Amino acid sequence: MKRLLYLSFFLLFATLQLHAKHIIGGVMSYEYLGAGTQPNSQKYKFTLAVYRDCYGGGAPLDDPAEITIYEEINGAYVMVYSGGIGLGQITKVPVVPMPCMTPPSVCVEKGDYTFIQELPISGNSYHISYQRCCRNETISNIQTPGDVGATYTIELTPAAMMAKNSSPQFNSLPPIVICNEFPIAYDHSAMDKDGDQLIYSFCSPLKGGGKLQGQATANTCNGVIPIPGCPPPFEDVKFVAPYSLAMPMAGDPVISINPGTGFIDGIPHQIGQFVVGVCVSEYRNGQLLSIVRREFQFNVADCQPDIFADIKKDTVIGFKNFLLNSCGTNDVQFINLSQGGSNISSYYWEFNLNNGSLATSTAKDAIITFPDTGRYEGKMVLNRNSPCNDSVDIAINVFPSATADFSYVYDTCIAGPVQFTDHSHSEGVLQDWKWQFGEGGTDKVKHPAYLYKEPGQYPVTLTVRDANNCTDDTTNLITWQPAPSDVIIAPSTFNGCIPANIFFDNLSSPIDSTYTFEWEFGDGTVDSVMSPTHLFEHEGVYSISVKITSPIGCEVEDVFPNWIRVLPSPKAMFSYSPEEVTSFQPTIQFTDESIDAVRWFWNFDSLATTQDRHPAYAFQDTGKHVVYLRVVHESGCVDTTSKIIDVIPEITFFMPNAFTPNEDTKNDIFLGKGILDGISDFEMTIWNRWGEQIFESNDPNVGWNGSKNNVGRPSPPGVYVYVVKFVNPRGIKRQLRGFATLIR
Repeated sequence: MKRLLYLSFFLLFATLQLHAKHIIGGVMSYEYLGAGTQPNSQKYKFTLAVYRDCYGGGAPLDDPAEITIYEEINGAYVMVYSGGIGLGQITKVPVVPMPCMTPPSVCVEKGDYTFIQELPISGNSYHISYQRCCRNETISNIQTPGDVGATYTIELTPAAMMAKNSSPQFNSLPPIVICNEFPIAYDHSAMDKDGDQLIYSFCSPLKGGGKLQGQATANTCNGVIPIPGCPPPFEDVKFVAPYSLAMPMAGDPVISINPGTGFIDGIPHQIGQFVVGVCVSEYRNGQLLSIVRREFQFNVADCQPDIFADIKKDTVIGFKNFLLNSCGTNDVQFINLSQGGSNISSYYWEFNLNNGSLATSTAKDAIITFPDTGRYEGKMVLNRNSPCNDSVDIAINVFPSATADFSYVYDTCIAGPVQFTDHSHSEGVLQDWKWQFGEGGTDKVKHPAYLYKEPGQYPVTLTVRDANNCTDDTTNLITWQPAPSDVIIAPSTFNGCIPANIFFDNLSSPIDSTYTFEWEFGDGTVDSVMSPTHLFEHEGVYSISVKITSPIGCEVEDVFPNWIRVLPSPKAMFSYSPEEVTSFQPTIQFTDESIDAVRWFWNFDSLATTQDRHPAYAFQDTGKHVVYLRVVHESGCVDTTSKIIDVIPEITFFMPNAFTPNEDTKNDIFLGKGILDGISDFEMTIWNRWGEQIFESNDPNVGWNGSKNNVGRPSPPGVYVYVVKFVNPRGIKRQLRGFATLIR
């Protein structure tokens, strides 16, 4: 039979895909369709399934796929057919669900190829095959997987042709993902429509093609796509130790296949990708008719559990093995922290009570009563008797309780440390003490002493722990309000002048606002605040006394004799004349009127100073000025007084009543005269008898020359009205109105 011709596009396609590493499995089978159209021939439908990793970035499935048929004649192989078979249906291989496990995301595509071929009935076998490189580089159990292709083949034996046989067909797709450390339960069985006996076994995957590429080598036996396919015998792949034909995957128990049912079981314990070959041998009346060989890449991965058993525990002993301690109670509550939500349908708790009986519960959070102190073993199971289950082992120590207790003593009237005495007890040996004294202070000794800084009520907490890690705590409220051991007042002494306003800062300790205070200031006055301020208004020497009483009645008092000395002070006073001071008369006579002064110090607004008793001073500028007088008593005490002197700015302004603008340089301009220092907003306007403004000036030095706006034609003789406005130096508006007679 002649070889079918390929179109040029397929050669180009094959060249572009030389680096493709995507093959993960395949299988070939056949079905008898009856007698052929040629004499002494039979018609068969051959089916090829190829599996591809669609997440690996490799080439797509071949379209067409190269199929080659060889006839075995006297030990030699003669090619009887070679041709391209178009790609049929592509389907995604679904992930087989596993109880309680969510596998990682993977993608596998299955491509189906079918073709019908007539073959002469022969006493020799026909070998139908498809060869392609390459496999995934990440395969764990064979050597150089990225450089080795696969051969998917089936032998049509003379016995099968005589029996008009159809080969077995596998019932289901292989699993894409197997969860590590989780049992495999996969039915790899096949169906045979002729009812022949089927025997299952692991068998070696076959090599086919290689990594050679380029126009000259890509289609050779070691090329990426052998065209035509190379003849038998086909070479087995080489396993990497410790893997082998009998153990293609690591497992405990080892992964195995039941020869009678095709059921694969075991528990994998090695993550990776493993090529596995499964052969189903077909027998009729004890005679072998065919062997269907399917190989597939099993992906063993860590899967995310959909449920996870967990409880609140004190210690993790091992994987899913926890320890709890119960102190002082035989009724132990177990808190369930399991995860899984709606996937959890039941809870089961079981504990051995060490007396031949069990304690059980089906509550989510169980309460178990143990008969006595001691150690007990048990477990908690999620979804008991279901494939979707998980559990934890539990050890529980029931210990006697530890009891925290203490007492304390201190001198209630003398400020000193509080002595604490521990009275805690436990059947276990007490090992740790932790004291918290209520104001931030702590200690870890058994019998501490503690000195408080401030009086008050403090919650003192003692926490104890014994050798069984049992703890207990207790809190007592302590009232610590002793009287201070010393009365300390600041200032320690005082010499001052009348009036003496003195703050007595009470630095005694411990005291606070809950204490009572009795002050006597030696001038007949008293006070009851903690730290008073007192005004001494008369000269003299004063003794101060204070008594402090704590809230529980402890008293302490002290007297400070001749502590405060108040000296006489002068009284500073003065007057001045004249009382109204203007810029025309700026000289002022000051008269001292102080009492008991022996020295005088004058300051005239920081412009000048003098020590004369009755000085005179002339201010050089208008405005308000502060004059200070400081006088000194013969005791050295001083007094100061001050007054504000307002020097009023004076102005004068006069307007003429006539003028003669005849250019004789005499009285040619109508202009006011006077002292105008400090004025602002000056304005002079001239109006004729018809109410028309004929002149305006904002400068007091610019007057009217008798012409309209000083530039127009001369105004006729007559009487005109003038209006002058300005603001004086104190901001007061002034206005002058009058008549100007123009004479020519």
